[in-house]
Amino acid sequence: MRPVELDATRRRLARCHDIHDLRACGRRLTPRPAFDYVDGGADEELSIRANREAFTRWRFVPRALVDVSALDTSARVLDRVLPLPLVLGPTGFTRMVHPAGEIAVARAAERHGLPYTLSTMATTSIEDLAAAAAPDRWFQLYILKDGGMNAELVARAAASGYRVLVVTVDTVVAGHRSRDRRNGLVIPPELTVRSMASFASHPGYWVRMLRSPAIVFANLAGGHPSMTIEETISLFNPAITWDDIAELRERWTGKLVIKGPLGAADARRAAEAGADGLQLSNHGGRQLDRAVPPADLIAQVRDAVGPGLCVLADSGIRHGADIATAVALGADAGAVGRAHLYGLMAGGEPGVHKALDLLAAQFTRTLQLLGVTGVDDLRKHGHELLTR
Repeated sequence: MRPVELDATRRRLARCHDIHDLRACGRRLTPRPAFDYVDGGADEELSIRANREAFTRWRFVPRALVDVSALDTSARVLDRVLPLPLVLGPTGFTRMVHPAGEIAVARAAERHGLPYTLSTMATTSIEDLAAAAAPDRWFQLYILKDGGMNAELVARAAASGYRVLVVTVDTVVAGHRSRDRRNGLVIPPELTVRSMASFASHPGYWVRMLRSPAIVFANLAGGHPSMTIEETISLFNPAITWDDIAELRERWTGKLVIKGPLGAADARRAAEAGADGLQLSNHGGRQLDRAVPPADLIAQVRDAVGPGLCVLADSGIRHGADIATAVALGADAGAVGRAHLYGLMAGGEPGVHKALDLLAAQFTRTLQLLGVTGVDDLRKHGHELLTR
């Protein structure tokens, strides 16, 4: 018999065999308001379901009798060679999920050689994350009404060694996130009657939170405490246009990525504006419900912008086979948010490692079973390997 594992976290994670297991584990450990913030979406949550279906309705047509003993899973993304075509996308309020927060996720990304994207609405500052972890650092910018703060955030990211600026363009107004409204979610969490009941049933979470510094919006002046999730959107500028992108392109000397729905027409416009890459996204189904799944945009956007522009796709990736599908359709890499947050809920930094290990193993196995020798081979033969 195997010896009994005494460490509770390692014991939990050993029972997790895919991202869905990590989600279930995280749900048991996390109070409902915090879990629903990660897991929920806008209005009827139709986009969340559609995002998954956009990946899972594809079927593979594998090639037989191909030597896959020497597999190359590396991929070039924005002039860096990654061991896997995967980026860790931005997530707000991450320390609400687990006090290790953004630093734990960034350290896991560093260990796996993957980029990590820090959100404007992070609970760890630009500078603190740079001091604590050294992955390929990207910074996600929401364009705020305060132009001076926009310039300050960009300058701070540049000074702290962030290589890529990811500009999110689909949050001009707040999505109607029904679960958050029902839960009355605020940052930092407050003890209402409903939240007290939820926290009381999760004492481990509450003890960790009490032992950790208060949760604030670490990159915004004053921290903006005790704002509802919906109220945070009031800080964003609903009047942004392509002129704002042009201004950022002049100010930012690193790589520039535009993150949003980005159909073929907007993709061409972004390329003309000087973007180095596009992140096809419907915000994980958290903004405009019924928005087209990003997976359904990959092929047409690749046709529109040609091979030179980097194309990433997020929203709905839960398995290494989803990453393979995105690459076969024409993406340079996939990006995940919820997938690594479920790992963080389940086990802190080790849980994020577990999520990335699972995705990497699934991706590797998928390529071998497809009969391709690597990412370049997958991209070259993608149209032959997929069918509805």
